[in-house]
Amino acid sequence: MLFINTFLGDGMIFIYNCFGGTHSSSLASAVHLNKLPQDRIPTKDEILNTDYFNKLSYKDMGRIIYRGTDEEGNKVFSVGRGTSRVLLPCLKNLITMLHNECGLNEKIVLSNMTPTVTFPMTVGGFLSRGLGIDFLGVPLLLIGAQQAYRNIVEVVKFTKESAKTLKDPVLVLLNNKGGRIY
Repeated sequence: MLFINTFLGDGMIFIYNCFGGTHSSSLASAVHLNKLPQDRIPTKDEILNTDYFNKLSYKDMGRIIYRGTDEEGNKVFSVGRGTSRVLLPCLKNLITMLHNECGLNEKIVLSNMTPTVTFPMTVGGFLSRGLGIDFLGVPLLLIGAQQAYRNIVEVVKFTKESAKTLKDPVLVLLNNKGGRIY
């Protein structure tokens, strides 16, 4: 019930998702909440000080983490989905059911951040989170995060704009070149 009560309220709900929920989703959440700049690439320290950046582990996958409330009163969350191909369709079905059966009124946008991930982020994340080799992984993560940053900002902007036209209870944004929305 605490989970549902956290969701209930006025406004829209944004859930940024990626493999681990600790890199691109953390940065996207921070951009959405104006905790990171949109007009420049953040410094390495700004990236490292982003909430949850490179802090989550495998056991956190599937955990929906509240990141804050934006300037319009919308709640922002993130989730790591691992290799699951069923998590997003499951969440979409669950949200639709909650709308139809339980009185949930908030519209929810699930935005996939995986297409923004660069090769150095992938390798750095594997080394740091997967193998615990931070002295190699973290520098690669920082290089990759700075390379990906403009794309992350663009996806966040697209996510916010897409939400304004949302008519259904839930919108899943794939954010890849082949198909943005389903």
